[in-house]
Amino acid sequence: QVQVVESGGDLVQPGGSLRLSCVVSASRFRVYAMNWHRQAPGKQRELVAGITTHGYPEYADFVKGRFAISRDSGENTGHLQMNDLKPEDSAVYYCHAEGPSGDEMVDYWGQGTQVTVSS
Repeated sequence: QVQVVESGGDLVQPGGSLRLSCVVSASRFRVYAMNWHRQAPGKQRELVAGITTHGYPEYADFVKGRFAISRDSGENTGHLQMNDLKPEDSAVYYCHAEGPSGDEMVDYWGQGTQVTVSS
């Protein structure tokens, strides 16, 4: 069974930083792509950043220059470094893992970690 667990969410002041982590636990599942999404109250879930095994990161325009996504080499773990946080970054952040299972690509979601940016 595959489990996706996020951690690192917290209350932080505007301009502050947080580092989120995602651990994908599975005996045979190897993560190909790890993505971070977020959902604020009353809004749709949106893609924040993603990175594949090849290490090419992609970012939503609203976090470029502030957030950095990374993967631990050879491990099913990843991180989202968030700097210069703004109140509009407040949301539940979800880790989304994609990878092969036989001939198919499957995906798994974590339960989310709350990020609140407020003074």
